[in-house]
Order: sequence, then C-alpha cells, then structure tokens
Amino acid sequence: MASSNPAFNRSPAFSSNRDVAAKMQSGATPAVSTEGMTAAQLTELYSAPSATPTDTDRMTYEDTMVKIVVSFVILLVGAAVGWFFPVLALPAAIVGFVLALVNIFKKKPSPALVLSYAAVEGIFVGGITVFFESRFPGIAVQAVLGTLVVVGVTLALFVSGKIRASKRATKVFLIAMIGYGVFSLINFILIATGVNSDAFGLRGSVLVFGIPLGVILGPLVIIMAAYSLVLDFDSIKTGVQRGAQRAYGWTAAFGIMVTVVWLYLEILRLLALLRR
Repeated sequence: MASSNPAFNRSPAFSSNRDVAAKMQSGATPAVSTEGMTAAQLTELYSAPSATPTDTDRMTYEDTMVKIVVSFVILLVGAAVGWFFPVLALPAAIVGFVLALVNIFKKKPSPALVLSYAAVEGIFVGGITVFFESRFPGIAVQAVLGTLVVVGVTLALFVSGKIRASKRATKVFLIAMIGYGVFSLINFILIATGVNSDAFGLRGSVLVFGIPLGVILGPLVIIMAAYSLVLDFDSIKTGVQRGAQRAYGWTAAFGIMVTVVWLYLEILRLLALLRR
C-alpha cells in the first residue's frame, strides 16, 4: 500500500512489492555450511536458539518504537527552546525544510540527520505555538491534548484491526491531498503578497453560511492527517514483515514526526479560528 508520506515512499524498505523487498534483503546473513562438521558440532549448531531480528540486524516494532520516542524527546527539547526564543522559529522552519528534503532523498537513513530535523522542527513548533498562545491563552495545551487523542485513537484502531488502509480510500486521500496542497499554496501567496490581509487568508476571510472556510476545512484536514498516520503505521508493518534493515527504523521515526507535526499544526490553526 502506497503511503502519502514521502519519507516512506522514497524507501524500498517499506515497499509492499515482493521483488523490491527481496532486493532490499540481499544483505541477509549467508547460510552456514555444515560440510566437514563433527556430530558434536552439528548438535551444538542445531540446538542453538534461532537468531532474533536484532541478531540479524532487522527492523522490529520494539526497536522502531525506541527510535520514534527518542526523536520526539529531541523534538520536545527543541520546542522548549523555540518557546523561550520564538525569534528562532523562521530560521528553524527553513533549516527544517532543507533537512526534510535531505532525509527524504537520502538513500540510507542517517540517525544524526533525523535527530537534527527533530531538533529544528521542534524549535519551529515551539516558536509558532508561542505566537498562537500569546493571542489565545491556553490554546497550546488544547492543541497538544487534541493531537495526543487523535494519534492515540488512530493507533488503537489500527492495532485492533478496526481501521486499515485500502486502495480506494488511499486514492481519494491522495486526490484530496493534492487539492489541499494547491489551496494552501494559493492561500500562502495571497497572504505573502498582501492580496488577502486576514492572518489566516482564505481560511478566515471566506465565509460559508457565516462559518469561516478554515473551520469547515479543519476537521476534514485532521481526518486526512489521521489517515496519513494509518498509512504510516501500515508502512512500518510492511517494513517489519519484509525484514527491512534495522536502520530504517530511523526513516519510520522521521515519517511519523512529519505526520504528527502536520496534525498538531492543523489542530492548532483550527482551534485558533474557532476561538477567534
């Protein structure tokens, strides 16, 4: 199942294609030859415990979860820096964008680059959160709780098997993502050029039956972000089942961070529009 997250799409480790996965596993440990071995040596060999995924340097859920947790801890530390020094938000956004591209197009995942992205993205998130908090006190806690609820519910539904990625839903999702991407680009240009003076652009200035367009779009985009998480979880599951190399757990951590940060920012913006 294709993922909307470029962090997963660019890596063969998370491909559901068996041929690609087979090539990816070409570095597997070679078989041990038993020719010339004594009976005692053969007995010792076959009585030894089977190699675990960790022993063979393969991706596991536990190891991937550790990498995700470490990445988010670094992101939170960065967010604390951005909270106290919000002036760093803009340069952090630029550096984070560059690091995101590097991580996406790099063939082999780099822990240093993933954690660097987590740090600067955290600074950006912390800085932008202070901006909203200064205008709408208490919104930061609301956005964090909202994000945790969406991520927790989505993960619980995925693990229980009650929600799965389907080809039809993914096609609809990808079309919606393209449309939302075009809308966001146009909205940014209108704000940057001064054509639209509203702080939220078309989201705040366009009313539909008296309701700001952003309030209508917000829940839909949050649902899109939640489905993106489902695709991310599905990609990680594929990586583990296909025996991806352990290092690709960092790619998974990066991909989950991208989606969760997007989800958080969308919830933050929706809350701001509702409170305004």
